[in-house]
Amino acid sequence: HALEAYFTALLLSINGWASWCAYQRWQARLNQGSDDHIVELLAIRLAWEWLLLDAVDDAGITGDWRARWEVLAASEQAMYAAQSHDWLWQHALEIAHQQTLIEGLTTPPRRPRDARPAVQAIFCIDVRSEVFRRALEASGDDLQTRGFAGFFGLPIAYAPLGTAMQRAQLPGLLAPTLTVSERAATTAETECCTRQVQARLQWRQRWREFRASASSAFTFVEALGLTYAAALLRRSLPQPRTAMPAAFAAIPPPQRSGMRLVLHDPATPRDELAIDCRCELAVEILAAMQLTQDFARLILLVGHGSQSANNPHAAGLDCGACGGQSGEINARALASLLNDTALRAGLRDRGIHIPVDTVFIAALHNTSTDEVELHDVDHARAQHRDEFARLTLRLARAGMQARAERAGALGLGESPNEAALLKALKRRASDWAQLRPEWGLVDNAAFIIAPRSLSKHLNLGGRAFLQDYDWRQDDGFATLEAILTGPMIVTNWINLQYYASTLDNDRYGSGNKVLHNVVGGRIGVFEGNSGDLRIGLPRQSLHDGENWRHTPLRLSVFVAAPPDAIDSLIAKHVSLRYLVEHGWLHLLCFDANDRSVQQRVAGRWLDRRPQS
Repeated sequence: HALEAYFTALLLSINGWASWCAYQRWQARLNQGSDDHIVELLAIRLAWEWLLLDAVDDAGITGDWRARWEVLAASEQAMYAAQSHDWLWQHALEIAHQQTLIEGLTTPPRRPRDARPAVQAIFCIDVRSEVFRRALEASGDDLQTRGFAGFFGLPIAYAPLGTAMQRAQLPGLLAPTLTVSERAATTAETECCTRQVQARLQWRQRWREFRASASSAFTFVEALGLTYAAALLRRSLPQPRTAMPAAFAAIPPPQRSGMRLVLHDPATPRDELAIDCRCELAVEILAAMQLTQDFARLILLVGHGSQSANNPHAAGLDCGACGGQSGEINARALASLLNDTALRAGLRDRGIHIPVDTVFIAALHNTSTDEVELHDVDHARAQHRDEFARLTLRLARAGMQARAERAGALGLGESPNEAALLKALKRRASDWAQLRPEWGLVDNAAFIIAPRSLSKHLNLGGRAFLQDYDWRQDDGFATLEAILTGPMIVTNWINLQYYASTLDNDRYGSGNKVLHNVVGGRIGVFEGNSGDLRIGLPRQSLHDGENWRHTPLRLSVFVAAPPDAIDSLIAKHVSLRYLVEHGWLHLLCFDANDRSVQQRVAGRWLDRRPQS
């Protein structure tokens, strides 16, 4: 026990690099490989400790060192005793927040309308989506929103056309098994577009090498600096968010607009995934969404992504379910998949009947400006012209309402009108010196796994992750198992990142963002010239200069499902047992019909029925 604690202490003394090595091992094991960097790092750190001890000519140090380890258990108990009052206050703060949610979630919901909805909008469970969903739902009862993890169940890596690069578009818990990339209408057009992109990339690479070469490093700015004035000015002005790789500008717009995303097996990149495999994938996704009947005419698949400039922590503002990427690739890929007529015929053979007039539309919610951009909409616009026009108007109004709700937290509450507010948000998103383009997932505190009808009447203030789930449609509780072992773990990671970065930013946060220097392109950041990587969130992402914006609460998970079903899943998965039984989160189940609420504590369910 003492050796394990000692080795852990050594790694914690270089926590940033140790975390990076642990990440490398995690990634290797996802791909059935191995990585020993963390063992090698520990060996180096241990050898350094040995050399330091050997250089000290004092035998008393060794004896004192051993004596301290022998009383390690007693020291731990003394520390826990000293912290007992702090934990009491912490728990009281969490109970206060839970009580508000208990009162709201056990209020009998309003009966949903029986008619087929005109629009269904499926958003990522991200807390920022709650504000926009609430605003969009206010536009009419014929619009229904749902929550689902923003990678939309697609186990994919994205391979941009003309490059060998791939990036995972799914949670860090999983490894991609499929690849998605752009294709033109014909093979010849695809090959032509590929050559155009590769030529642009090669030119950019040669230009980059010229700028960085030893012969031009000291003369480049003096000789060509003024030619960059226009580009620098343009980049300083408010810019629209674009998901298109820069090299795609080499493709003429008519060809670019006709391209679509195609799924394929990494082993056969030239061939689209077989129709039977695509059908099985679609069945799994729709079943996980619990969207196998009552399809609306227009179904929005809304991914999300942030917009900021000069921001090494930009990935922390994008979609966690997409591995720190934005979600439009997943939304576009799934929309293309589900709009395919051959696939719909295959789904009918498997018992899922998508009406002929149903159209799936990919969208991206820009969480910095609360604008929603629609993708690949020609078919939807042609088939449902009036409904599509009404939908775009509803999205615009919902964006206005969401921006107004968030303006005060960003110090923009004095904006005279909507146009000025939107302009201010766009300016923040393009400002190279802006430390807080948005507040991200700050103040997250709860994860609600239940039908939206049970929380629709609540203003959750952008503090709750929302996963749609109805246990009565989940035979064998396979969907609940996927939620508890996937999205719940990821939301807990996010919650603990904000929690630890707020409580102890020196150890678990990344300090002052102004002093950050990027290491190795994408590895991480140093604070100033420090030698260890900084982990967690910078102080400016949590504090507005006067007050903390995040209240450090452990995640409270509310599940509308029978406790016996939850118990069986906890018994099955050791990762769930560790989270629940070791107090990393609070797990509660509830039934709105009889207003019962129970919390799992020390292996049993305790009554938490609302007080009123």
